[in-house]
Amino acid sequence: MSKLKHPILYALLIIFGGCATYAGMNYDELFGEQTVRQRTVDPASLKGQHFLTEVKPIIDNRCVVCHACYDAPCQLKLSSVDGIDRGASKALVYEGTRLTAATPTRLFEDADSTDEWRDFGFFPVLNERDQTLSANLDAGLVSRLLTQKARHPLPETDQLEGFDFSTNREQVCPTIEEFDAYEKDNPLWGMPFGMPAIANSEYQTLIQWLGQGAIMNKPLPLTFQEQQLVDQYERLFNKSARKNQLTGRYIYEHLYLAHLYFSDLVQDNEQPRFFTLVRSSTPPGEPIQRISTRRPYDDPKVDHVYYRLTPVLSTIVDKTHMPFALNYQRLNDWHTWFIDADYQVAQLPSYDTNVAANPMTAFTDLPVKARFKFMLDNAQNTIMAYIKGPVCRGQLALNVINDHFWVFFIDPDAADVPVINDFYHQQQDNLKLPGELDSNTLPLSNWVKFSKQQARYLEAKSEFMNQWFANGQHLTTDVLWEGNNTNPNATLTVFRHFDSASVVQGLIGEKPKTAWILDYALLERIHYLLVAGFDVYGNFGHQLMTRMFMDFLRMEGESNFLALLPNTVRHQEFSSWYKDQSPQFSAFLQRNVAPFSQPTQVLYLSQDYKSELFDKLQQKFAPIQLARYHIENTGLSTQSEQRLKSIAQIKGVGLQHVPEITTLTIKDAQGQKRLFTLLRNSAHINISSLFSEDKQRDYSNDTLTLVHGVVGSYPATFFDIEESQVDAFVSQLERLNSEQDYLSLLDNFAVRRTSPNFWQHSDEIHAIYRQQQPIEFGLLDYNRFENR
Repeated sequence: MSKLKHPILYALLIIFGGCATYAGMNYDELFGEQTVRQRTVDPASLKGQHFLTEVKPIIDNRCVVCHACYDAPCQLKLSSVDGIDRGASKALVYEGTRLTAATPTRLFEDADSTDEWRDFGFFPVLNERDQTLSANLDAGLVSRLLTQKARHPLPETDQLEGFDFSTNREQVCPTIEEFDAYEKDNPLWGMPFGMPAIANSEYQTLIQWLGQGAIMNKPLPLTFQEQQLVDQYERLFNKSARKNQLTGRYIYEHLYLAHLYFSDLVQDNEQPRFFTLVRSSTPPGEPIQRISTRRPYDDPKVDHVYYRLTPVLSTIVDKTHMPFALNYQRLNDWHTWFIDADYQVAQLPSYDTNVAANPMTAFTDLPVKARFKFMLDNAQNTIMAYIKGPVCRGQLALNVINDHFWVFFIDPDAADVPVINDFYHQQQDNLKLPGELDSNTLPLSNWVKFSKQQARYLEAKSEFMNQWFANGQHLTTDVLWEGNNTNPNATLTVFRHFDSASVVQGLIGEKPKTAWILDYALLERIHYLLVAGFDVYGNFGHQLMTRMFMDFLRMEGESNFLALLPNTVRHQEFSSWYKDQSPQFSAFLQRNVAPFSQPTQVLYLSQDYKSELFDKLQQKFAPIQLARYHIENTGLSTQSEQRLKSIAQIKGVGLQHVPEITTLTIKDAQGQKRLFTLLRNSAHINISSLFSEDKQRDYSNDTLTLVHGVVGSYPATFFDIEESQVDAFVSQLERLNSEQDYLSLLDNFAVRRTSPNFWQHSDEIHAIYRQQQPIEFGLLDYNRFENR
């Protein structure tokens, strides 16, 4: 591949000369009319290899860390060739006040070509005029923004002035024709935005690539083994038998957001190739013709739907990464549960919304036990989809959950009796979901309707449970799924980080305020409420209705947990979780619903019932608890680990100044860095209020959880310390009382966004993360990085 003869001289010309010549000029006159260009070549070619090995790593580690999800500034997703070529848009995806649903603009789904994206209003960030050196650099937004940064580096200061880093900041998305005014008005707003400039060598590599036409690679072909496995799974999903067709539909509607990988092909410390499951109008063996609808259960409008596996073409980023292993064991289980089981499918369900939006109706022929086992088998992925799937930002969606809680599940074998299946069938109408409404929803009238429906279901459920558990029969921790003593998905911990959240296997952190126990119907409905039935492009009413209905489902899960406590303290404990609730919420709680009143058979030896129950559950599930997140065997000394463990005892109002997610690296005595995540657990008086969340905060009960490794996609701060500084670091955390105390902590230990070694430190974090958790690894996102 040809190289610029004098790259450093050329870079200097760009910095000090270059584009100013064309200020205010007509780009069509200068460089010809804009036309979409073909930029992809065989990945094995010299130019394809140059992009893959030299250019793409820079784009990933310096650009994708802010430009990868729905919340990517200007919808510019730089995580794939298609996203780079598509360009940017002035339209917002997250616009919570919109009265009517927006047209979806999902990459790879809602348009098939760059020309179509131009019709959607996306404008290029690469030069689409004459393919000359000057045109490629002077008429391309990426090159101009990189050069702007080189011309105007950030000032040497701890806190930047003139920048708005809030998630709801006004978007400024200039086209190339508007760029001169943008640079004049905001000289420091070059790229990377609000971060240090990239290294000179990286800048030269990108400028050379852009100057020579920004050639990228076509998708990498599948290996022979990968193609064999793709064929095997597509045969399962697409056999003509109605069992297979119904099974394929069910699995697709639950895994369409997952990143599937063939675990039997994975080598040690290697990230595999990931795939997604899509609907296609073409059968296996033919090119995929993707069926794109707002929701996975919407009418495909074709005579026959085929379920196909297609490679993920984007860089893996943590905030949307939900890995799901495909292997021979799982394939055999699916055959056993869905195909070989003794049941009949007389007729495939319709795609009418009244049927398709309610899994209790659409999949009534599939055995409940099979469905439940399918979701529990990788329950982390099932729950993670609620949180990571449809949104990359969702304070309104996530203020429906506490900041830290544990999740357990009813044993599918214990619940596999005909009377329970009949109960679910009888309650189909009461188990309807807001997904049956369209993306333009009037929330208040529908909330009344669904609250009455939920009350009817809860009344029927209480009556059923009062009979099933008469005199406390069977009401012990034995009703909980133990993961067959091998599956760590039997217990999960959820951490909320204000407008994002994380799910990890195991019971992590100190004993939480609340916990959920999920039965089949609850687990299924949450998926169809928050994942399959949620439309990120929907109007305010749709999103608000989803949030309000989740109140019902959360309380149902909490009530299941409370059933294991003595019935004399259940109401008292529940009320302590919902202090100062709104009148509307109180009215719902006081509906004439027959309460579950059977006594628990759990034997308590103290009067601190909830704490004792958590102790019993920790002991019960000890055999399947993973140590990966514990502050043990971290490579640090026992003394350092003990001091770090004491962070869990820090509590109080001073913690409000600590960000939701902090990445901590500690260099041990041998010079090796160890990676941790510090999470703030924000306490609330109650979480039933839709708005003004700050008024519901209980700052005096805020706590911290320190975990080994990475939890959370959006670090707000980097701390980098020596092991010899562990005591000093923890001591400062313990003494936090004010904003000034926190700034002092930053001064002593932080790698700020303005630090000269910011990018080097970022690379170190990603390298450790990739090495320690290669399957879960994805690039972190810096859109929440604080400016303090």
